Amino acid sequence: MGLMPGHRPVVLDTWPRRPHFEHYLRQVPCTFSLTVELDVTDFAAALADSPLKTYPAQIWALATVVNRHEEFRMFVDDDDTPAVWDVVHPSLTVFNPERETFASVWVPYATDLCAFHRAAADLLTTHRSATELFPQGDPPPNTFDVSSLPWTSFTGFTLDIRDGHSHLAPIITLGRYARRDGRTLMPVALQVHHAVADGFHASRLLADFARELADVAAFVRHGG
Repeated sequence: MGLMPGHRPVVLDTWPRRPHFEHYLRQVPCTFSLTVELDVTDFAAALADSPLKTYPAQIWALATVVNRHEEFRMFVDDDDTPAVWDVVHPSLTVFNPERETFASVWVPYATDLCAFHRAAADLLTTHRSATELFPQGDPPPNTFDVSSLPWTSFTGFTLDIRDGHSHLAPIITLGRYARRDGRTLMPVALQVHHAVADGFHASRLLADFARELADVAAFVRHGG
């Protein structure tokens, strides 16, 4: 991989997950997907009256949560040893309606919502007419993928990645809002590698994401 962003190897001898990692990475390679509907009523209402754009704010909330948990910042290094990135950056899709194709761009993660939002919004504007899949060039290795299906509110979504069993980063897909019983719901599909995460970790990530969106709504309502 050449020069690598900041990372540290996992100390296998003291890692509680070592048998699970080796089993689900090598003996029984396995990924799994989970699709849920999150209640984003407050988030949607707050953003509707805010200069902040929904997609960059959603991406920031996701990136904040992913960076909070080591299991979603893992990769296998050149020595075939599990390691953890110091920070991961979201790679997101930008739709080109004229060509009916999309570009994939990445945004450096920033803990400050407004700083991240400015960078993400600028990139989305700059590359909305991109004709290349990766207009910024190859993304850095410490990225995770987020995509949006704003045209469809789904109840299930699964990716089938051939020979993708060394891909340890999570993949998140966001869907179109659905409104039921006065509430606004957003479908979220999460695909993870079973070597690094179980249902517990996936559930925690999704719960944290919901809370982070609520915190964004509160930030906006208080004049952030």
